[in-house]
Amino acid sequence: MTDLADVLGDQESMVVEFKESANDGKKIGQAICALANDLCGRGGGDLLIGVDRHGRPLTEVRTFDSDLLKVTEHRDSGKILPRPSMTVEKATFKGQTIIRVQVEASTTPPVRYDGVVWVRPGPTTRKAHTEDERILAERRRAADGPFEGRPVPGSTLADLDLRLFQSTYLPSEVAPEVIEENGRPELLQLNSLRLADATGIPTVLGLLVLGYDPSAFIPGAYLQFVRFDGGDMAAGIIDEQELRVNVVDLTERLVALMKGHLHTRVVEQSGFRERPQPDYPISALREVCMNAVMHRNYETSNAPIRILWFADRIEVSNPGGPYGQVREDNFDRVNDYRNPSLAAAMKSLGYVNRFGRGISRIQAELGVNGNPQAEFNVDASSWSVTLRQAS
Repeated sequence: MTDLADVLGDQESMVVEFKESANDGKKIGQAICALANDLCGRGGGDLLIGVDRHGRPLTEVRTFDSDLLKVTEHRDSGKILPRPSMTVEKATFKGQTIIRVQVEASTTPPVRYDGVVWVRPGPTTRKAHTEDERILAERRRAADGPFEGRPVPGSTLADLDLRLFQSTYLPSEVAPEVIEENGRPELLQLNSLRLADATGIPTVLGLLVLGYDPSAFIPGAYLQFVRFDGGDMAAGIIDEQELRVNVVDLTERLVALMKGHLHTRVVEQSGFRERPQPDYPISALREVCMNAVMHRNYETSNAPIRILWFADRIEVSNPGGPYGQVREDNFDRVNDYRNPSLAAAMKSLGYVNRFGRGISRIQAELGVNGNPQAEFNVDASSWSVTLRQAS
């Protein structure tokens, strides 16, 4: 038999843990949990029972079938959830017989033992920190694929504006000569662009981009606009609208709505020259709103994107905090995409210009128009942007 000391080494690491005995079920369970979480991304790891912390095998370790069964029962005890995939066998370590537990990396982390997430950030098992749990949760979501690519049960192709698909979306994604040459059926075209699955069920992306009413299937997929006649929400409401339309129609209706509420005055420049100055540059407003549509959390929040227009400012908020590499302290420098296919679609349609330039473009447009810089408030579950009126 292969000696594991030659294969795994004789020191503990992120993927190898030693235990002297199988009697401490709690420690064994925590170790299996940590290896299943595979924080280091190595594919799992090995728990060797019958080896002390210095890498020395113990001669008195029991390896009868009943002892192997006792260790195996950790898999089905219900204390480790989701249930880990693992094998238990006799093995040789430095010439002595020990128990080897091979634990596969979980495909649905984080794994918990008695409700607690355990990980191995180094050669020791510890309780997971918040950042560790975030990494594990995102790894699970990455394995599932983005939410936007999932089919939506109950929806059909009749819920999609297929004329809009042929006239606007398809030409933005595929070169005209390719469309003319390939002659593929419409369902195959929708499927290849991740707008529907192979059976004709629209995906989240398909409903967001082409749906007549995406909010009928994705409860938070709409925009709420409120114009107040004052500086706070206690003031009277001048206008209130809910836009429950797809991304293509939303852009057109939203720009028209905001232009209807903009005031423009004439300001003097040098000499006898004058120029018009709106309260807010429409390009900055458009960029803020399109970024909210692109980055919001459609999966776990039913809250809409909100535009609250006050006498002296506009507040735009959307559900969904920092995602992936983005954090509260680097959101203005680092990019990541919760909805990568939606982001790509919006870029193809011309609703966003260059990835990663949204915030800098907003600030530049505000500066040219004479507005103060936008104020961003980012927390774990939402974003909000405040634009203040030009002086």
